[in-house]
Amino acid sequence: MSAESCARSHDIVSTLYRDHHDWLRGWLRLKLGDAHQAADLAQDTFVRLLSADKATATDTTLREPRAYLRTIANRLVVDHWRRMEIERAYLAVLHNHPQASWPSEEERFLILESLEQIAQMLGRLKPLVREVFLLAQMDGLSCPQIARQIGKSVATVERYLAQALQHCYRLTYGQ
Repeated sequence: MSAESCARSHDIVSTLYRDHHDWLRGWLRLKLGDAHQAADLAQDTFVRLLSADKATATDTTLREPRAYLRTIANRLVVDHWRRMEIERAYLAVLHNHPQASWPSEEERFLILESLEQIAQMLGRLKPLVREVFLLAQMDGLSCPQIARQIGKSVATVERYLAQALQHCYRLTYGQ
């Protein structure tokens, strides 16, 4: 991207921020019921805009700025809710163990980050592929056991498992 187009993108984002930040923060506050979280997600929305594909962002943002901002913010809200659900589930599991065995605050943060990445990866799989993957990885079931449980052939289960593992590999190694 040329310096000129980069400067134009930053000008557009600056204008959007000036013209729509308060509206977006208010919309998020109504959606979340938390002014501080709304402010954080509004800020994150504009950070996303700055790092977005500049050609797409500038064309769309000029035509329907609030719809574009709302779409980005809504995705951030969904991510936020998913993170909160993961954190609640993790803390519930943690509370079943003696507090002395709990990881440090830093370790808990790293664990939650890892769980969020896993949840995002699993969320990108087709539901049946995800189910097969989880049955194999979490429950330790063999392909024939999974096939019986889900009512599919062993070959189909193997294909689903291969798809899930290939997906994990691509996300891990970027290929």
